[in-house]
Amino acid sequence: MSAPIFRDPVQDGAADPVVVRKEGTDEWWMFYTNRRAAAGGEGHTWIHGSPIGVAVSTDDGASWDYRGTVKGLDAPGDAGLNTHWAPEVIFAAGQYHMYLTYITGAPSHWQVPRTITHFVSDDLENWRRVGPLKLSSDRVIDAAVYHCPDGLWRLWYKDEDHGSATWCATSPDLFEWTVEGEVIPGSPSAAPHEGPNVFALGGFIWMIVDEWHGQGVYRSTDAKNWMRQGVIGGEAGTDKGDIRFVRHADVVAFADHAALYYFTHPDWDEHSQTEGPRNAAERATVIHHARLTVEDGVLVLERNVPADAALLR
Repeated sequence: MSAPIFRDPVQDGAADPVVVRKEGTDEWWMFYTNRRAAAGGEGHTWIHGSPIGVAVSTDDGASWDYRGTVKGLDAPGDAGLNTHWAPEVIFAAGQYHMYLTYITGAPSHWQVPRTITHFVSDDLENWRRVGPLKLSSDRVIDAAVYHCPDGLWRLWYKDEDHGSATWCATSPDLFEWTVEGEVIPGSPSAAPHEGPNVFALGGFIWMIVDEWHGQGVYRSTDAKNWMRQGVIGGEAGTDKGDIRFVRHADVVAFADHAALYYFTHPDWDEHSQTEGPRNAAERATVIHHARLTVEDGVLVLERNVPADAALLR
């Protein structure tokens, strides 16, 4: 129960998963940040320089096969190793859209520009660069996109220059974006967070954000005004690979349940080693799935589901 469903066979650093169905097939594609758990270098070099990994399931998420990494995501003129984080992938208007956090190079520290860059694809394999979005600062990461009741698309993201708060931009067509403003405050007025994800389930629209001790949960009816529920995923699962906090998650929703995809650091003690993972074993990450339902207007997490459960149906 609650065992990992996928581990990257090359870098051992699968994180920030997003899952999307390939239209017209029985394939579900998982894209993820492929952190370099065993990389050398100073500081945070290991968390940079990451490609985007791909795994595919043909049995509704009961098993996943590694398919390599996505090519062609570097900015023109950026030779060498660059950083790709937290892709958001959706299908809309006859094509796939990826909104990727992109950083030039593989820096050892956090104080560098970060952009969210838009790509499109017809097949999930070959991506064409549209370009970076102009948002509220030049240090933005972790895009989440949802088509809202007012007819607009909204893109939520973490703005690291504004207290690590969640901000929002709107678009009529997924290409032209206008900053709408702050949605979920960050420090010092509230908890800093990252990795927003927005989905509909049980008659409500939900947002979850990674607060690094579980997922903060917010509920809405219009995707504009949000009420906090609390935190899910702060308690340990039953498997030894799932005793850590639920981190940066994605949700695929169906009529009566949703599948939650998230990652953990199984060998990093988040409570006592607050300075961060110290070596390759502690940096290693695994992907898990869980079930979400709504009961009396409350989002409920069932974390201890079998690793071979077919949640994508």
